[in-house]
Amino acid sequence: MLASALSNLRAILSSTVVAVLLALALAAPTAAATDAAAPTAKSPLIVCEKQTYALCLTAKCFVFDGVSYCKCDVKKGDSVSIPLTYKGGDVCSVNADGVGNGYMVSTFSLPKSLTKGGDQALYTCPAESSTGAYAQCDGGICFRSTQGQEFPGLGKLKGGEIVCSCPITTADPSTAKTGYQIVGPYPCEKSFFKYCKGKVANDDTGSTIYVGAPTGSARLSTKTLYGKVPPLNHCE
Repeated sequence: MLASALSNLRAILSSTVVAVLLALALAAPTAAATDAAAPTAKSPLIVCEKQTYALCLTAKCFVFDGVSYCKCDVKKGDSVSIPLTYKGGDVCSVNADGVGNGYMVSTFSLPKSLTKGGDQALYTCPAESSTGAYAQCDGGICFRSTQGQEFPGLGKLKGGEIVCSCPITTADPSTAKTGYQIVGPYPCEKSFFKYCKGKVANDDTGSTIYVGAPTGSARLSTKTLYGKVPPLNHCE
């Protein structure tokens, strides 16, 4: 029932939240890190404090039957997410309820690998030409039973890794108003831009895709969580 409710909420909120994120992506919002800090007029995001969560921003994913399964990192501390509010709770309370119940939620914090000296970068897939599919993992549910296990397309997971199930978005140049960003190797490798194309990154069973989000979303989430954005590695 919980999984169904979350899935329905994601579908309802998706277009609205993405629109707000796009409008605010280049702004400079601030947010105080209080317990389950509520969204403000400056940011549509909520801060979940001092929780164990899954960080999927840099994850590679395996597609099976229209769902992406992503190998994410288990983290502890403060993170940020769209609220995914429903009768009885929100993303922070759902994640808190996962403690002792075998699951956690995918939320956002900034990986050090994307900052100066790191070996990863945000690759921007332009709106006018990108046809690729990517996983949108914010709010995805992840089950602890996958830790340390083998998973199709992802290989052997370490104890600090977990598989999260995430919806898939496929870019459409005929309607897109902005591009999206995925995380790849740094220094920049031109060949990685193949994941901006549907020929390589698609929702076919057996495909490999990466976690992504509308261009600027990582900056907005970072600003909301930390109050500032350090220099990030970019590839365009």
